[in-house]
Amino acid sequence: MNESDYKIAKELKKRLSDVVSLIDFRVFGSRAKGTQGEYSDMDVFIEVEYLDKELEKGVREIIWEEGFENSIYISPLLFTRHEIEDSPLRASPIVKNINEEGIKV
Repeated sequence: MNESDYKIAKELKKRLSDVVSLIDFRVFGSRAKGTQGEYSDMDVFIEVEYLDKELEKGVREIIWEEGFENSIYISPLLFTRHEIEDSPLRASPIVKNINEEGIKV
């Protein structure tokens, strides 16, 4: 991941941690691998302790604002701890891939 993307991800994580209890935050996909194109989005995996509709709306608003401010589309995968640990999602290939190849911020 290049320095500019890391700074964006770090600021996004900071802003999110002000409103939600973050468990895990990773960048994955082409930007994590350094293979992005000029218009590639930034894929982020966000695991939180708890999420209701109002909190999710606030989280997505922060993500949109951070992307807008930095002229980049940020594409979030947003899950609760319960979804990651106690649902079929825990065996999902995408979650395995993110855990193996995603860059923890």
